[in-house]
Amino acid sequence: MNSSSAKTFLVCHGAWSAGWAWKKMHPLMQAAGHRLVTPSYTGLGERAHLANPSIDLETHIEDMLNVITYEDLRDIVLLGHSYGGMVATGVADRARDRVAQLIYLDAFVPRDGQSLFDLNESGRQHLQDAAKSGDGWRVPPLQTPPDTSPADVEWLAARRVYMPVKCFETKLKLQNGEPTLPRSYIYATRITPADTFGPFAKRAQGEAGWRFYAIDASHSPNVTAPDALTALLEKIVA
Repeated sequence: MNSSSAKTFLVCHGAWSAGWAWKKMHPLMQAAGHRLVTPSYTGLGERAHLANPSIDLETHIEDMLNVITYEDLRDIVLLGHSYGGMVATGVADRARDRVAQLIYLDAFVPRDGQSLFDLNESGRQHLQDAAKSGDGWRVPPLQTPPDTSPADVEWLAARRVYMPVKCFETKLKLQNGEPTLPRSYIYATRITPADTFGPFAKRAQGEAGWRFYAIDASHSPNVTAPDALTALLEKIVA
């Protein structure tokens, strides 16, 4: 790996999760010569003690913009996983001069004015009911995919925390219109019955400006298929 092909990947992680969930990817990406930066959003992971009812999508976009500013990250490959697609879209909109390309990993791809709930009508009621049945502002984690190993299920279950429901309710406001930078979509083909991310895979296959890839993995390849994900990310940025 020569230094000119080394990339800085900034991960916008999924809901209920945090930077820790990318643990398996760090040595693999490092061995491939890349830098993988995996911050945790406010209220999640090692920042769980900061959880409060006012946290929303904007909070998490600001989290990532501050990482870019304070770490002085440039020429970034921005990777949004799942809910992180909402965050990454907002970050790419506001830090266009710092982001070289955008990769969505089995993620939501919002247009201007859309919330995650707008993009996931089928899951909206369940998630809202779950928040109401608890303390009113947080949603408990969803189940992990059935092909997750028992050891990984245990690792995840001990660390995943409740998610502020406002993050799913906030409508994304794009300041500069649709992102025009290079975009890739990775679709995890071991889908659950709902196929939540199928519509975004179809959009990426049918709309100009996208590259489309499939990975034989369930929703979190960073956990269940880290080697395959590393190889695919290498291919995308090569």
